[in-house]
Amino acid sequence: MADVEQQGRKQSEEFTDESEEEDSEDEPKLKYERLSNGVTEILQKDAASCMTVHDKFLALGTHFGKVFLLDIQGNVTQKFEISSVKINQISLDESGEHVGICSEDGKVRSLCSSPRVTDPRVVALHPQFSRSNYKQFVTGGNKLLLYERNWLNRWKMSVLHEGEGSITNIQWRSNLIAWANNVGVKIYDIGTKQRITNVLRDNVSLRPDMYPCSLCWKDNCTLIVGWGTSIKICVVKERNPTEMRDLPSRYVEIVSAFETEFFISGLAPLADQLVTLYFVKENSDHMDEEFRARPRLDIIQPLPESCEEISSDALTVRNFQDNECRDYRLEHSEGESLFYIISPKDIVVAKERDQDDHIDWLLEKKKYEEALMAAEISFKNIKRHDVQKIGMGYINHLVEKGDYDAAARKCQKVLGKNMELWENEVYRFKTIGQLKAISQYLPRGDLRLRPAIYEMILHEFLKTDYEGFATLIREWPGELYNNMAIVQAVNDHLKRDPANRTLLTTLAELYTYDQRYDRALEIYLRLRHKDVYQLIHKHDLFSSIEDKIILLMDFDKEKAVDMLLDNEDKISTDRVVEELADRPELLHVYLHKLFKRDHHKGQKYHEKQIVLYAEYDRPNLLPFLRDSTHCPLEKVHFSHVIVLHIRVSRRYET
Repeated sequence: MADVEQQGRKQSEEFTDESEEEDSEDEPKLKYERLSNGVTEILQKDAASCMTVHDKFLALGTHFGKVFLLDIQGNVTQKFEISSVKINQISLDESGEHVGICSEDGKVRSLCSSPRVTDPRVVALHPQFSRSNYKQFVTGGNKLLLYERNWLNRWKMSVLHEGEGSITNIQWRSNLIAWANNVGVKIYDIGTKQRITNVLRDNVSLRPDMYPCSLCWKDNCTLIVGWGTSIKICVVKERNPTEMRDLPSRYVEIVSAFETEFFISGLAPLADQLVTLYFVKENSDHMDEEFRARPRLDIIQPLPESCEEISSDALTVRNFQDNECRDYRLEHSEGESLFYIISPKDIVVAKERDQDDHIDWLLEKKKYEEALMAAEISFKNIKRHDVQKIGMGYINHLVEKGDYDAAARKCQKVLGKNMELWENEVYRFKTIGQLKAISQYLPRGDLRLRPAIYEMILHEFLKTDYEGFATLIREWPGELYNNMAIVQAVNDHLKRDPANRTLLTTLAELYTYDQRYDRALEIYLRLRHKDVYQLIHKHDLFSSIEDKIILLMDFDKEKAVDMLLDNEDKISTDRVVEELADRPELLHVYLHKLFKRDHHKGQKYHEKQIVLYAEYDRPNLLPFLRDSTHCPLEKVHFSHVIVLHIRVSRRYET
């Protein structure tokens, strides 16, 4: 099936003017495919003259008087030798069970029971001919004749119109019959048996046999008329009963009328737009001669007095140089929006482009972001495309452009939970020297890659970018990789650069994850790192800092003392005093804060504090002596003498 669809896309390119498509940024509206199989063989020996479309099959008439019933792929299911001359028109009822055929020799034939009719050129069956109440059909030659089967099962003929030349086209919809003759277009209401309009032909200089009228019913009351370069949209409406008098009960309002650039060979509705088949003549480079160019299939938006072109495709049908305006036909299948371009040696099927075609076009234009978005939105409806494959194409495109960060970022969205694809992409980024680009986007949650992948990236950073390495260690959960292997690698680098703060800090973080807090604490203290106090509190490392109190206080006395006083149950005052014995200035800070919190705690050190205050904090000595109730009297008297001596000395100095 994929090969068939690929061939269809290739054929669509063959039918349209490629130079125009390459220059245009507008996406085509239609795609094209040649109707082949049995049709190919038929048109090699014969030529198509007309075709009628049913939802279930196609009926093709030829110049040699044959009628072929085809399936929608173009395979012949039945063949009928109708005449030795061209088939002009084939009419089907809605059921597809009854077929009326009219040939150039002026005879109507049916593939079912019907009366013998002579001298018509065109024919139309009642849409519900299969029902017993609607056994009716009309033929057109020099007259418009209605044939009806009566209750005696006999056919009755009546003349509906005559006297305006040869009738070239008849279209029957519901109760309305539209036909074209040399003068214009008429509509007849079979229900009220009234002719309700006459739409005149605009350009009477064009031969009706060379530039025939195109008629198409859009719905039960809207007729589209194309003739020469003129298009009219006619709506049949009910007349106000008070205005009727001798007038028909219905009338026609022309809601849109405009001229086109080229000659019209066929019309078909597409929602509120029109599909138009144009016969194109262009001026030759030599003198004033004209030549027949490729026919055009346009989608236009009708306006009251003009139209807006939506899309336009020049079609390279076989032998287009030999064709006249009358050689082309446009038929359509209402249920599927299929449009058949019929020419003597070729039949091309046009259809609306689906979401897969839209994605094809976006990818051809390298609009990968839009293609990926379109595929994600329509993932239930697309048949030929896969969201992940489009995403991989997008990543490849970004890599080829050298936009490695964007390519890596897309990996998150495109690769999803496919760990095999993830690992393949990591190795590709390694090959092109861009492991750093993909590192920040790797899976790191419940779904994860093998530890070796993360370690490979960490080693890459460790070789070239210490800061980037540190960032990954902070951001990646430790369980992604073998922590001991990375610790060993960091230590190896520290042998060459032992004072590197980035490596030391990262090593402390690795030790912390590995619950070797004492090693982490040593590094933090060595670096005077702000996180040291958080580490102690978080992991209850008070037993590990008993011999590091001086280091902590050298780093930040205030924080250290507050922490020690807040955790007296873990590190006793006696232990702190013992550690600070050789650093009296630090001991004073500690005992001073202890005294401020509680005058009775540390009372056994109050005598010692007198000396410490005298040495390091004289302004607070008297307040201390006044507030302390645990200093011996002789020591207090001695302290007063010291204080008095200090004051006298200062006065003498001044």
